[in-house]
Amino acid sequence: HSPLDVPALTQALANTPKAAALGPPLCLHSQAPDRKAYLQRPDWGRQLSEQSVAELGNLRKTLSKPPHLAIVIADGLSSRAVQQNATGFLEIFLNDLGAQAQTPYLTPPLLVEQGRVAIGDPIGQLLGACQVIVLIGERPGLSSPDSLGIYLTHAPEPGLPDSRRNCLSNIRPAGLSFGLASQRLLYLIREAERLKTSGVALKDRSNEVELDESDQNRNFLVQGKRQ
Repeated sequence: HSPLDVPALTQALANTPKAAALGPPLCLHSQAPDRKAYLQRPDWGRQLSEQSVAELGNLRKTLSKPPHLAIVIADGLSSRAVQQNATGFLEIFLNDLGAQAQTPYLTPPLLVEQGRVAIGDPIGQLLGACQVIVLIGERPGLSSPDSLGIYLTHAPEPGLPDSRRNCLSNIRPAGLSFGLASQRLLYLIREAERLKTSGVALKDRSNEVELDESDQNRNFLVQGKRQ
């Protein structure tokens, strides 16, 4: 496992206009100090370091209001997947999100080293976010060492079970395309907002509905644009 190249990822995000418009990425770390600890103590990968907790507290003070959506990018089990796919996906997703009649208030990209999926829960809670998405490298397979996963949680808080999250997996050029993944994520975000929950109570019916046609679909969030 090669470590996440945070400077390169930060630069790639800066070169992506929609992502850059959210503000400079905030670099965070789990309680796992290194990869060995990350693998031996999965619980450490789900919790933030003390410094990261403080940095998120400082970030919250700069936000004009609690964000609707916190955007987390974590290395997970494949930093390669994140390095190769996270920026490309975000570019399409943020463009699609910006085409909605009402655009939610977003956080800057939050980059987490040695992070697991559940790291999004304390991040979302500390920022007062309605929802959190976690882009994370999935366990490498023989044919897919670059597979990106995305997890959505509504009303994030520490201690939530996996059943409270919705997952999109195998996001990569040879798997689930960025465009289709973006549309499916928008559907899940909209439905989570409507149902006020996520996970097993939210069925992914995105293949059965037209995502871009009706005004009802285009007005799924009540928050205004980020100032």
